[in-house]
Amino acid sequence: MIDLKENEAQVVNDLKALEGKYLTFSLMGEEYGLGILKVREILGMMPITPIPQTPAYLKGVINLRGKITPVVDLRAKFGFPQKEYTPETCIIVVETRHRTMGVIVDTVSEVLDISVTSLEPVPPLGRQVKTDFILGIAKVGESVKLLLDIDRILTIGEMEVLETAIG
Repeated sequence: MIDLKENEAQVVNDLKALEGKYLTFSLMGEEYGLGILKVREILGMMPITPIPQTPAYLKGVINLRGKITPVVDLRAKFGFPQKEYTPETCIIVVETRHRTMGVIVDTVSEVLDISVTSLEPVPPLGRQVKTDFILGIAKVGESVKLLLDIDRILTIGEMEVLETAIG
């Protein structure tokens, strides 16, 4: 009984830590959020220089004010079908634990202030489903938004591939 109460208290504390502002965006019509403090800027699509022999999700690099910045396509990373980029397609420049990088999304929606009362933990989905990059789930009106941990979107091995590819 005590363990259950301690576990519930830990879940509440974990959810309280997620409270705050999130930049929301869509991929395949589903909504996601990134902590606003991780977001540096939002760019319209621009030419991306591809890097040969890299994973499909690593679209290449851009020159961001003189700094070479890798760009990851979240559709490809999440295993979603690819589609042509549109005028609404954006690159969100984020600061991860390891480096600055861009992530391509279908559309950027808005900045939301997410309170603890609208947050839920990620339900257990089994060992075969990787969810460690999902911080939690936010209920906003009738919709659900998956809050992502940008530091965990790429695994350590994938970050090493990225670093090797861009030098």
